[in-house]
Amino acid sequence: MSSVSRKVLKVAKGIATKDGDGVSLTRVIGGSIKSSEVDPFLMLDAFKSDNPDDYIAGFPDHPHRGQQTLTYMIEGAMLHEDNRKNRGLLLPGMVQIMNAGKGIIHSEIPQQRDGMMFGFQFWLNLAAAEKMSEPWYKDIPAADIPEVNTDDKKVRIIAGVYDGIEGPVRDLHVKPIFLDVKLKANAKFSEEIPDFDHSSFVYVFEGEGFFGPQGNQVKIGDQHIGLLENKDNNTLSKDDQQQSIPNKIDVTAGENGVRFLFLSAKPLREPVVQHGPFVMNTQREIQQAFYDFQSGKF
Repeated sequence: MSSVSRKVLKVAKGIATKDGDGVSLTRVIGGSIKSSEVDPFLMLDAFKSDNPDDYIAGFPDHPHRGQQTLTYMIEGAMLHEDNRKNRGLLLPGMVQIMNAGKGIIHSEIPQQRDGMMFGFQFWLNLAAAEKMSEPWYKDIPAADIPEVNTDDKKVRIIAGVYDGIEGPVRDLHVKPIFLDVKLKANAKFSEEIPDFDHSSFVYVFEGEGFFGPQGNQVKIGDQHIGLLENKDNNTLSKDDQQQSIPNKIDVTAGENGVRFLFLSAKPLREPVVQHGPFVMNTQREIQQAFYDFQSGKF
């Protein structure tokens, strides 16, 4: 059985919105792309501005329950603090994972008065058995994120394995792959995806590239997400699937190069009931989350 490139099924641009205390951002997953299309990813927000009015107030104290957040900083500085006395300063190139678990109250406040603030935050769903787990944080310095550099590309390995090198985000239930890929003009990138079951997508944030199998590539430009086919959403016949499995991603950079995030993870296929920062499996659990938060149990 041979492995072939996954097709791009959908291309979309995020929706401009505000969150926190008036922070301007682009909602990529949870907007044009629904979380049900990319299980277990619940949300992807991109924030990029050199206007302090767009970000300076940040995200004051707010609760979470039932998910994990992963923040990736490109430029700027953001201070995270919570009600369990965790504290961390996110600087360019760093990653932070927060396991909200059974409940946490935290803040995310910019540590600059001007200049560029640029980064991404993902929400990953927790399995039902992990939703009431103990909260925890992990800050990953930029120097601890391995890179593979060649003449025409640079790949930062945040989670998963690339070129035999494993990224520092490990031991998560949904087994994510998270690569930051930068290609020079007309350069090519190809990488295996461990399982056809995994939900996978790309988000382009510089330049443009052509994604998918040769002869069926789709152009994806700056600030656009591309949803890749998987076991649940493909159009392959059973005979086709027995002969070849779409278990890799193929990319060709455009004339000005391309930089994109590639993410893939194992779907949970569990009911999702979300109300703001609470993500549970039933409406009753959401009601309990509100009661616990209001009762000071976080």
